[in-house]
Amino acid sequence: MADSNKLAAATGELAVEISDTPVKRVWYRSTLFNAFVIGIVGFMAPGLWNAMNQLGAGGAQEPFLVNAANALVFALMGFLCLFGAPIANRIGLGWTLFLGAVGYPLYSAGLYTNNRFGNVWFVLVGAVACGLSAGLFWASEGTVALGYPEPGKRGRYMNIWLIFRTGGPLVGGAIVLALNNNAAAKTKGKVDPKTYLVFIALQCIAAPVALLLTPPEKVQRADGSKVIIRAEKTWAAEFKALWQVSTRKEIVLLLPIFWAAYFNQYSGNFQTYYFGVRARALIGFVSNFGTLLSSQLISMWLDNKRFSVKQRIEYGFYYVVVWHVIAWVYGWVIQEKYTANPPAYDWEDSGFTEGFFVLLLWDFARQSLQNWLYYLVSSMTNNISELARFSGILRGQESFAQAVSYGLNTRKWKGGRVPLAVNTILLGLAVYPTWLVVKDFKPVNETKVDQAIEERSSDVDAEEEVNVAKN
Repeated sequence: MADSNKLAAATGELAVEISDTPVKRVWYRSTLFNAFVIGIVGFMAPGLWNAMNQLGAGGAQEPFLVNAANALVFALMGFLCLFGAPIANRIGLGWTLFLGAVGYPLYSAGLYTNNRFGNVWFVLVGAVACGLSAGLFWASEGTVALGYPEPGKRGRYMNIWLIFRTGGPLVGGAIVLALNNNAAAKTKGKVDPKTYLVFIALQCIAAPVALLLTPPEKVQRADGSKVIIRAEKTWAAEFKALWQVSTRKEIVLLLPIFWAAYFNQYSGNFQTYYFGVRARALIGFVSNFGTLLSSQLISMWLDNKRFSVKQRIEYGFYYVVVWHVIAWVYGWVIQEKYTANPPAYDWEDSGFTEGFFVLLLWDFARQSLQNWLYYLVSSMTNNISELARFSGILRGQESFAQAVSYGLNTRKWKGGRVPLAVNTILLGLAVYPTWLVVKDFKPVNETKVDQAIEERSSDVDAEEEVNVAKN
């Protein structure tokens, strides 16, 4: 049995725990079902949140209050993401995901009251609730998406998760477009308040769906392998383990790219500065197709069995860099043009497409980087408890970056040059330390496979020597 396990691990990319006793498989314990659970929760909660923010500043007429609220969201979210792993490992991923979904409707309710009645304080209350909730959501969701599936299918299941999460903005964008496509919405302004009521109703569904998540020890993978769980026994031990992971050399080197990945929140200001309401609604809807395409392309590459995990990570890095160069060079060219002569485009105007492509390319490049980063981090461990710490650090640092970026964009900079320059410099600074990690990276999956192959080869050689001696 031991030899067969080693060979199975070698062909399956990861040395895993195989159950000796056959277990009757049930559909609601499968990795696919659980991918749909986190997908639906992601669709309803952060997906619709993203749909509102893709309108530019949550659909508000001016971006500054919403940017301040979002800075608060991501500052709180950053702390909860970092400490979400110890919480998730102690109370369970299902309850963590549930708590991670309850705050999103309050955020949307705050935007509704501001849109309808000019209320400011409830926007900030909603931001606090959403920030605390979202931190737990991201700490648990990324862990499930990467830790539940078989290692050889991580790219595929990650794409399912991201398709659902992107589907939220897609459906949300369709709702917004349907409610904001009349002639009165050609000019700059704010969205129809009924938009928020639809979002609030949908986001309330997310929390009960989260309770359908299977505990990791009961997950039934198609290959019979078990999800490896090595959670610490006490809170103190959890925080000690989190500190040890946070100070690992590769994590420290990856901090700049964690910050750069989601730092560009100027895109919301870009929309409010240069596009009318219904043009923003159309951009929020159509840009999701580019995001889905980006996720599909990079995920297909990351699951390509003709190349080793190391090669997929290395070539994926170069792919991501190329797309960022294209997106940001083009973005600077158009921004300089708009700085000289600021437009206010409706979708019927001839110059609409060139500005829309700036936003499309930014989203395309960012999504490819996001998928690649999650795959890189998931290749550092085969223990779901440790993976929760890795994904919490990744999303926590991204959240701190978004908080700073939203804070930066609470001010109306001349022509957007300052936030664009900060983004460009941060991306440039992140390239070299990330390359250092990629260059020396040893995926835990391949390390286990190599060990299994070597051990199997040694066993075979020893058996042959014994046979020769007998003869």
